[in-house]
Amino acid sequence: MRYAAILYFCGMAKGQDKFKQVISHAKEYGYIFSSSEIYDGLSAVYDYGQNGVELKNNIKNYWWKSMVQMHEEIVGLDAAILMHPKTWTASGHVNAFNDPLIDNKDSKKRYRADVLVEDYVEKLEQKAQKEITKAKKRFGDKFDEAEFVSTHPRVVKYRQQSQEILQRLGQSLNDDNLADVKALIEELDIACPMSGSRNWTDVKQFNLMFGTKLGASAESASDLYLRPETAQGIFVNFANVQKTGRMKIPFGIAQIGKAFRNEIVARQFIFRQREFEQMEMQYFVKPGDELKWFEHWKEIRTKWHNSLGLGDDNYRFHDHEKLAHYANAATDIEFKFPFGFKELEGIHSRTDFDLKAHENLSGKKLQFYDPEMKESYVPYVIETSIGLDRMFLAVFSSALQDEDLGDGNSRTVLKLPAILAPVKAAVLPLLKRDGLPEIARKIVDELKWDFNIDYDEKDAVGRRYRRQDAAGTPFCITVDHDTKEDGSVTIRHRDSMKQERVKIEELSSIIAKSVDFKTWLGQS
Repeated sequence: MRYAAILYFCGMAKGQDKFKQVISHAKEYGYIFSSSEIYDGLSAVYDYGQNGVELKNNIKNYWWKSMVQMHEEIVGLDAAILMHPKTWTASGHVNAFNDPLIDNKDSKKRYRADVLVEDYVEKLEQKAQKEITKAKKRFGDKFDEAEFVSTHPRVVKYRQQSQEILQRLGQSLNDDNLADVKALIEELDIACPMSGSRNWTDVKQFNLMFGTKLGASAESASDLYLRPETAQGIFVNFANVQKTGRMKIPFGIAQIGKAFRNEIVARQFIFRQREFEQMEMQYFVKPGDELKWFEHWKEIRTKWHNSLGLGDDNYRFHDHEKLAHYANAATDIEFKFPFGFKELEGIHSRTDFDLKAHENLSGKKLQFYDPEMKESYVPYVIETSIGLDRMFLAVFSSALQDEDLGDGNSRTVLKLPAILAPVKAAVLPLLKRDGLPEIARKIVDELKWDFNIDYDEKDAVGRRYRRQDAAGTPFCITVDHDTKEDGSVTIRHRDSMKQERVKIEELSSIIAKSVDFKTWLGQS
């Protein structure tokens, strides 16, 4: 799919403009490309460029360190993408992994029916937020938001409508009452985003799994699936990890890996793709303790997000009206993307559904012997699952800013958290002569043992600063003629544009301090 083609679905006009800028900037600075672009691309599949792969790996590393390295009771796993097909029978994916599909007869476009309704609700929330924002400006420090939200008639009306709509949608989906889902869409007068038409088909279920074959010939090949989630690789390895690691309840297993879903409509750039990556952890607990641990992991994951400084106002919790068949509690951490608040991470209490299902179908015991209770039981599970691609988009879109510098000057800057930035510093010789490039190269050679460093000598130094700002590089180090005399360089900070003179031997410690894991995670 061409980049421009996905912009239509962005939402409100302002969000559209920002989202268009995000997509364009991601390509221009080597973060994300449309897959197979020379052949006009492949719908909802993307490649991560030279800067994108670095940012993606840094997000993985930040999550892995916080989840595995900082918790002695959590260990890692890397399960295979291809699994025995009975895995997906036990998990319920073969029979129940469906989305409600609806087609518009005029535009011939296909949509997820529940997403159409959720987008309608999001517009109601935007109206409520507009009223709140106006009141904040009007009343200033005297503004009592809690009282305003509970008493202002329009805000109360919007919030009540949203709740009623979501409750009805959740009940209809739980009851598999697809006729009522269509009726709800018609009652809300929801139009096709592409054509404006309200001429809808009936709603039907659509299974999301990709099928594939395993075997040397078509006649003998076995039917398999590309995994639609990474969690089942953890569940089928529960006993292996528990026994070999001598793990005691509570303990967790973490994994980062690819998953594949044949989405009805994949849209909004890398937010919803057919091939994506998950970072998740399954935490095994004693039955009866699961809701306590559910709240515990909500708090921990909130602190992790806040540690990156993307803005507390950009996050909110959304409790599920419709619970998955395996859950007794579920909430989403939603992020304010350019197209509105959407799910970033899910936290679920999965009960003992998965382990029991695999135990029953496989005939293998998947239980934990509790020496204190002197009995065995199937643990309950708390899941935290975050989309890596969605986290990438959250970080990138919130970091991309246009700044007015005064005097008619402006700059586009990508204020990525330094710990996640693909390149930590760029070394710039002021001129391409007089021995300055040689000194700059020596600095690069020294720093690159610990950091990803760029060398840039093309164009005037001011233009190089702007280029590195837009690419998200936290520091620029300029080598000039004074460097030859006193061994000092100018280091420029991306966010403040402040410049200071430091000794070459101080550079490593300055950069290290800015990307220290303990400092970033500890500040939450």
